[in-house]
Amino acid sequence: VQLQASGGGLVQAGGSLRLSCVASGLTFSTYGMGWFRQAPGKEREFVCGLNWSGRSVDYTDCLNGRFTISRYNAKNTVYLRMNSLKPEDTGVYYCAASSSGYSVGTERWDYWGQGTLVTVSS
Repeated sequence: VQLQASGGGLVQAGGSLRLSCVASGLTFSTYGMGWFRQAPGKEREFVCGLNWSGRSVDYTDCLNGRFTISRYNAKNTVYLRMNSLKPEDTGVYYCAASSSGYSVGTERWDYWGQGTLVTVSS
């Protein structure tokens, strides 16, 4: 199983980024998918998650609507659209897959991507 995350970079505060995560080696539509982030010196924290609903495309908003997670089951891909970015959003962003549905803790996730760095300058 591989989760390949991409799309990170340097952006000014108030800007936007879209992260992508392509999954392979698993039955994507049966997994909950999620995004976590880890800031320097801090623990990894849950950002957003989305279970499979039966629809080919699904999405939901997170972090008071600033972020949107979406999944395209035909493409085995999950995205994280991040708007109105703040310096405190800086960190390494990881996508993850869970066979038991998404959860805010890190323990129940089966697979993790390699992470993509997001840096938000003030």
